[in-house]
Amino acid sequence: MIFLFIGISTQAQNKKVIDKPQIVEASCGECQFGMKGKSCDLAVRIDGKAYFVDGTKIDQHGDAHAEDGFCNAIRKASVTGTIEKDRFKATSFTLIDEKK
Repeated sequence: MIFLFIGISTQAQNKKVIDKPQIVEASCGECQFGMKGKSCDLAVRIDGKAYFVDGTKIDQHGDAHAEDGFCNAIRKASVTGTIEKDRFKATSFTLIDEKK
């Protein structure tokens, strides 16, 4: 019984739910956040820590290699989802247009 409780507690600690939209930094994990990976992949930085994103891809938000693309700039996004096993599983991901 104790092992079951410890397992559930550990699992709960490894999962963080973001159910209200939160503004985060979004960019290419490899190019801008210095994460290890095999190609250009979308990542977000939440509370100072970077996570690769599941649920949306880098190329779904414009040309990643454009001047203001994720490989060349850190952008702002409004997101909801969960952090699980060091990945952000997005249920919503909306870029914030900072051009005015």
